[in-house]
Amino acid sequence: MSSTVKPPSPTSIETLPLINQPDPSQLDSIKAQLDLVLLALEALAGIGSEAMLQAATDLKLESLVADRVALWRLRQSSPLRKGQGGRKKLDVEEARALVLISCHLAKQHAETIRRAVALLEQMAEQKREPHQTALLGDYLDAFNNTYQERMDDGDRVSPNVLMNLALKLLIDLLFYSAANGPRRLWLALMDRSKNSNSYPAVSGS
Repeated sequence: MSSTVKPPSPTSIETLPLINQPDPSQLDSIKAQLDLVLLALEALAGIGSEAMLQAATDLKLESLVADRVALWRLRQSSPLRKGQGGRKKLDVEEARALVLISCHLAKQHAETIRRAVALLEQMAEQKREPHQTALLGDYLDAFNNTYQERMDDGDRVSPNVLMNLALKLLIDLLFYSAANGPRRLWLALMDRSKNSNSYPAVSGS
């Protein structure tokens, strides 16, 4: 008789490997990176807290991301954020929950992500600036404005650095929207957390 024990769902926290517990500095890097991934999704697809909370419900993660306040505190815990209103500590389970939420949303908006990346490749081939297309221009403007509004170094980071960061995140989103996106994002977070140069605009975090 075959076993009735099912393997973890691809959208389950148990599928995200944790060989070693991240130290506080690694968790700071993970917090910063996750907040930037969500910021990129906001800028590209226009999603907000309601969509993020609905994703938590879809994934049965309400115990970790229960409401707007809980979500705000998790995102405000990024060391890049202005102010000290959020909770500074983010535990590993909450980080893994945000990974699943980010990838769930990326998958929902995969068509927009693919279209944006295709346009980026087209602009590069034509040696034209990305902002010359409506989709990429709107994305870059939204990302730039939101970063400057929310992040502590927002008024000190050059527009060129922010553009490069936004475009790198856009390409990353393409991979995170795939079926194995959560595992890919989690492993990338863990790897980058060991290297201070996780993203151009957070090199000092």
